[in-house]
Amino acid sequence: MEFKIEHEQEADGRWLAEVPELPGVLAYGSSPDEAMSKAEILALRVLADRLEHGENGPQSIRISVAAA
Repeated sequence: MEFKIEHEQEADGRWLAEVPELPGVLAYGSSPDEAMSKAEILALRVLADRLEHGENGPQSIRISVAAA
């Protein structure tokens, strides 16, 4: 399973990072690194929650950052 973190700067200067393969996994930050870090943490929490509730079996997970 591979997930990519995409990021972009909003008009107000904040950075938004999201994992398109996991609906609802998006996070804001004051820098690209902060936004991507928060999105990665949230993605791992969502995946852990799915495992705890039996939605997915154990899988190899890889998270990468999409080029800007």
